[in-house]
Amino acid sequence: MLKNYFRISIRNLRKNNSYAIINILGLAIGIAVCLLIFLVISFETSFDNYHKNHNRIYRVLTEYHHSDTKDIFYGRGVPFGVPKGLKTSLKQIDEVAPIWADYDDQLIVSDNNNETVKKFKEDKGVFITIPAFFKIFDFPLLAGSYETLNNPNNVLLTKDIAEKYFGDWKNAIGKTLKLNNTNTLKVSGILANVPANTDFQLKIVVSFGTGYTSNFINATDWDNTNSSFGCFILLPSNISATGFNNQLIALSKKLKSPNNKDIQTIQSLHDVHYDTQAGNLSGKSISHEMINALWLIAAFILLIACVNFTNLSTAQAVNRSKEVGVRKVLGSNKWQLQLQFLSETFLIVLSSVICSLVITWFALPYINNILELAVGINLSNGISIFLFLLIILFTVTGLAGFYPSIVLSGFNPINALKSKIASKSNKGISLRRGLVVFQFIIAQSLIIATLVIAKQMTFFTSQSLGFDKDAIVNIPIPTDSIGISKIDYLRKELKAVNGIQTISFNSNTPVEDNNDNWTKINFDHSTKQSDFYSIQKSADNEYLPGYKLPLIAGRNIEASDTIKEFLVNEMLLRNLGITNPQDALNKEIYLYGTHKGPIVGVLKDFYTRSFRDGLAPLIITSNKLDYNEASIKLDSKELTSSMHSIEKIWGATYPDFVFEYKFLDDKIESFYKHENQIAHLYKIFAIIAIFLSCLGLYGLASFMAVQRIKEVGIRKVLGASSPHIVYLFSKEFVILIFIAFFIATPLTWYFMNQWLLNYQFRIELSWWLFLAGGIVSIIIALTTVGFKAIKAAMANPVTSLRSE
Repeated sequence: MLKNYFRISIRNLRKNNSYAIINILGLAIGIAVCLLIFLVISFETSFDNYHKNHNRIYRVLTEYHHSDTKDIFYGRGVPFGVPKGLKTSLKQIDEVAPIWADYDDQLIVSDNNNETVKKFKEDKGVFITIPAFFKIFDFPLLAGSYETLNNPNNVLLTKDIAEKYFGDWKNAIGKTLKLNNTNTLKVSGILANVPANTDFQLKIVVSFGTGYTSNFINATDWDNTNSSFGCFILLPSNISATGFNNQLIALSKKLKSPNNKDIQTIQSLHDVHYDTQAGNLSGKSISHEMINALWLIAAFILLIACVNFTNLSTAQAVNRSKEVGVRKVLGSNKWQLQLQFLSETFLIVLSSVICSLVITWFALPYINNILELAVGINLSNGISIFLFLLIILFTVTGLAGFYPSIVLSGFNPINALKSKIASKSNKGISLRRGLVVFQFIIAQSLIIATLVIAKQMTFFTSQSLGFDKDAIVNIPIPTDSIGISKIDYLRKELKAVNGIQTISFNSNTPVEDNNDNWTKINFDHSTKQSDFYSIQKSADNEYLPGYKLPLIAGRNIEASDTIKEFLVNEMLLRNLGITNPQDALNKEIYLYGTHKGPIVGVLKDFYTRSFRDGLAPLIITSNKLDYNEASIKLDSKELTSSMHSIEKIWGATYPDFVFEYKFLDDKIESFYKHENQIAHLYKIFAIIAIFLSCLGLYGLASFMAVQRIKEVGIRKVLGASSPHIVYLFSKEFVILIFIAFFIATPLTWYFMNQWLLNYQFRIELSWWLFLAGGIVSIIIALTTVGFKAIKAAMANPVTSLRSE
């Protein structure tokens, strides 16, 4: 019997091939979107789950307390004394591993005569840790020993990096590398390439105690933190995480300075990848809210596709009424007819699933490129994909096929054979109209959301930051003693280049997405530290004129290689309770417990961070040892020639280092990469939702055209014009879209307002954004319906009124 059902189903689909193609295409796109989102979410939720002890791994966080605002926020950086303090005071821990994440590292491969053979630049992937790290995490070793990390100046390379540096990874053991021109490292082991779904994107692992980290081994400081320095622990299986956390909080309160209200706390490894506030060592995280939003979009897109199938199937119902009548007269009962129509639906959905795999295969590289992921269809996720598609197959067959099968099998055989099946079922029409409204609620919500995100992104790029960012290029410089000693020579050579207006050496630009250097100060000879943190930047006296930072009181700092004078911003004065900037001049600041000097100038507030964050207290002072980049203001008319000259001079000054640069406006744009990715996704989903919704409109228009064929014929015989017929068809759809608009508007306003609350500086939700979304929907809908309406209006009334 089933074989017969499928044979008849194939025959019917061939007969109505245009209907079948539209249905298959609509469902295939909907299923492909679901599959793509499933793959992305499966990848994002798999991070670091493969470690054997993943349920017992925790990282230590710092809970910062700003007593001036009562705000609490979390950071991944911990004081340098934490690892040793945990080993000494909380001995029940199985393993403790400090880890330092380095950035923008220069690696040099030399020959036997110590001559540079190759030079490389690694923006990320260099970590400094101890062997215990590999007892906590499972990163297989292909050759060598983890224990070599107990000794300074040893390094483990991943297989890919070893081949990149030395050709054959098997020959890399025993070779040497020079790190940042300061430390010569011996390759003592080769790690397997790390998987894509880990927040530890290891490339090079250096032994703790190498270089500047030798100062951290026996550190006892529990006050100062750095976001690059973290700590991971492995708890015994019989230890309660809550109980241990209470012990850690008590220990941190005991070992900190009396006026330091910050504490240390632990966070499960399972929560690290989803922590968008503290972040992680890969710099990539996704919130649970975003995952839920993606699931919701997948469900809505699939529902829209199912609605389309329902509308198109019921639109075809009248055409198949005689078939139903004949089958009933010949003895078919209701459930047999339902099974027949469900088998047709199953074949359509099965074809759609197969097509969705093809669509997914071609779309996946594009999605990976947008989101910077490494999602793929392979053996490791093959079973889960198969099960997911199996669930989709039967779910969509049930959702999309159930109602049409009820409608088709419910026709009265006498009326069906007399061609008296007409639009008497108001309930059916009302349901179809409701489904169209539902489709356009989703479509309009996505359109409006896309417009809001685009406007917020425009706000990011067009808003004045309070300083000059145009045609300023930032070039990293070596931070070793030799590199620092060449700064004056480099400045002198660059000044001779045509097109260079100003040159400043500094620790970072005025605005940074993640400012690492937060500190507390002692103000005006006070013995008590401030109860707020300030961002500290080191810069020379060309920093202010180069970035055109405005002073509202005092003067610029004088040229100096050491800390002598300070510049502060208005926010710092407000936190100190000072209202008149002149009152702060010549007051003394005590920094790091070792450096002091007077405030000589007060800067007008400017944005030191991304627009997600508010203004922050700021201190700027000169300190040549902290300089790690040159900021060069260029004449925009001579960019190309100036950059060529800069590269030539830089290469002659630092011949062993890779030359790289980044323009400040590009850097600022990169702060909002995540928002740009969301905007891209929403545009794609909005286009798909509109496309599928238009298929739904086409289905309903087709249904109405069939139902009203005689009405149209009578109207034309009585003198109705074609534009009037088109108006009759279009009027109802415009009303449906207006209903969808009035439902979508408050919903979208609420959710987008919640999204905007993530930013300290944001746009206001304008009425025109919502109106624009509604107008776009109406135009697209009228274009879709217009085709069917014009076709109905142009039909020959003689043919329409002919009755058998």
